[in-house]
Amino acid sequence: MNDSTNVGQGTIARTAYEQIDARPLTGHQKSLVGLAVVGNISEFFDMFLIGFVVSLLTDAWSLTGVEAGVILACSGLGTVIGSIMWGGMSDRYGRKHAFQWCVICFVVFTALSVFLPNRAWVLLALLRVGVGIGVGGLNITSIPYVQEFVPTKQRGVLAGLASVFIPLGLLLGSISQSLVGDNWRLLIALGVLPVFLLFWLRTVPESPRFYQTKGQDDQARASLAWALEIEPNEVGSLPEMKVVKKASYRLLFSSHMKPLVIISLGSFCFILGSFAIQSWGQTLMKDAFGFSTQMVAYLFMGVSVADCIGRFGSAWLADRIGRRWTMFSFGIIGAVGCFYAAFFHNSGWQFYVAILIIMTFADGVFGILNAFGGEQFSNDVRSTGLGLGYGIGAIAKIVGPAFMGILVGGSFVAQHIDISVITTAFTFFGVCLVIGAITYLFAQETKGKKLENL
Repeated sequence: MNDSTNVGQGTIARTAYEQIDARPLTGHQKSLVGLAVVGNISEFFDMFLIGFVVSLLTDAWSLTGVEAGVILACSGLGTVIGSIMWGGMSDRYGRKHAFQWCVICFVVFTALSVFLPNRAWVLLALLRVGVGIGVGGLNITSIPYVQEFVPTKQRGVLAGLASVFIPLGLLLGSISQSLVGDNWRLLIALGVLPVFLLFWLRTVPESPRFYQTKGQDDQARASLAWALEIEPNEVGSLPEMKVVKKASYRLLFSSHMKPLVIISLGSFCFILGSFAIQSWGQTLMKDAFGFSTQMVAYLFMGVSVADCIGRFGSAWLADRIGRRWTMFSFGIIGAVGCFYAAFFHNSGWQFYVAILIIMTFADGVFGILNAFGGEQFSNDVRSTGLGLGYGIGAIAKIVGPAFMGILVGGSFVAQHIDISVITTAFTFFGVCLVIGAITYLFAQETKGKKLENL
């Protein structure tokens, strides 16, 4: 392909990123997007498994509502720590290295969980913190990784794909439970399989924009050549970029406070209800509405498909109607689903319909939420800003499950659960979604803008 543009009688060579914008996606770019997609599916498969495991342990370990809530909340605590920690590490040491250690972290703590003695719910909760640290960092790391290799016009949908297929992890969890049955140790053991991602990761290079922030233009050029599948000497000129030795929280707070607040508050509001459903939904369907373990597994296969459709829809719409209006519309529709769950749950099927609406829209918006969040920050603090903002928002992953656990109370979940708790919980979740939808209207619209101009 001719990498130049004719202007009048002269010819102007394209820059490196203009080459990326002008060319169709190469096999190498697709491989990186695929790695991000499979990585997020794999890690969140492990994260979603705990919801199915707890639904089994309510009987096997006679868990109380508080104990179940603590286990699920600890998974959320880990994602808060992981998002903040790996966001900064990704800007300091590179997207690729952070991705690698996220995988190692969650695989090791998952493997340890398999060997726990019965009723060791405290140890399980502590190990879930470690799992959450790995999982929380992967999405934060992988989205900037993809954004920094792909064309501007497709950046929303391609970076969003890293999140779009995350619900397939829930689908795989549902299928796994339907096949494994009540063997919770084997169910947890399946979460170790993503260790094979490390072999795929070896085939892709570090982000070119990360190399440039470290003053390593030759390596940046080599990464771009890999992406474009051309020789390094064929890569166009690189944009000037500030050399940063260390991602600075001082710079983040002094120059990016508004987007940091927007992402923190907005993420919290969108995460709260959807994560509560991901963690408590199986238990509510089984113990509050009387569905069998097998039927719950089948129903949550449907939830995962609806969630995938919603996430793909939000990623696709973001490149067409803009990020802000996509966030707003999905948030409002998700809130309607929460209010429906709060006041119309006379049967398990009514509640299930509400779950489908909530997960299609309130969780479906995650097809663009973190990609949009990353675009609010400049190259030098992109992962740090996204990691801190999303990490603060991910406190909702502690609040939501713990809130549900407190509402359920201290009795054994399998023996007593009052469905009236749904009214209180889902009214609160709905109000939060309305706040979140409005919050993102104050963010900078980034549709069609180059990363260097943000």
